[in-house]
Amino acid sequence: MSEFPTKVLTKGMIRKMDIVNQIEKEVKKYSEEYKNSSDDNYDFWNEHIKYVYKESIDLAKKYNANEEVVRLGALLHDIALICRMGDKKDHHINGKIMAEEMLSKYLYPVDKMNRVLSCIYNHRSSKNGTTLEDLCVADADILAHFDNIPMLFNLAYNRCNINLNEVREWIKAAFEKDYDDLSEKTKEVFKERYAQICKIILGD
Repeated sequence: MSEFPTKVLTKGMIRKMDIVNQIEKEVKKYSEEYKNSSDDNYDFWNEHIKYVYKESIDLAKKYNANEEVVRLGALLHDIALICRMGDKKDHHINGKIMAEEMLSKYLYPVDKMNRVLSCIYNHRSSKNGTTLEDLCVADADILAHFDNIPMLFNLAYNRCNINLNEVREWIKAAFEKDYDDLSEKTKEVFKERYAQICKIILGD
């Protein structure tokens, strides 16, 4: 993937870096490039990634997971979509490949890198997760939908091409599916907030 920097880094240089900040800068850069070149000007960072990042950190603290691994997993979980590598259905697979290349150039420790890659590979459902870090990123990916509900309305109106009368049912079905996809652990934590969101948005 020639778009990634090829500069050789020394161990001394790596020690002076904050890998999370470096990866965040890269993700923001690729997100901006996607936004500027896409038909709908979709902003991956501001519409999705930043919410996943925040929620994943909160869950990592709650569940005593490795916060650095979770931060990197959250930042990179959709990197294949942002960089348009392969089909959407395979973005967890392609994202793992891309993330390995990105982290390797920073000489990131292999054991920790494998845990980050697991987060990316398993982020599409907490039911696929094998570690606490996997669970944090997968659940945060879902919780981000509840943090940015206008994005769901945009999807309903513009991408799914449904009319106003159908939007409420579409949103309700999306909410129910997302809530069901959460791990049992996070469902319990999120239950009260979920009920409040449904009441406000759906009138349930």
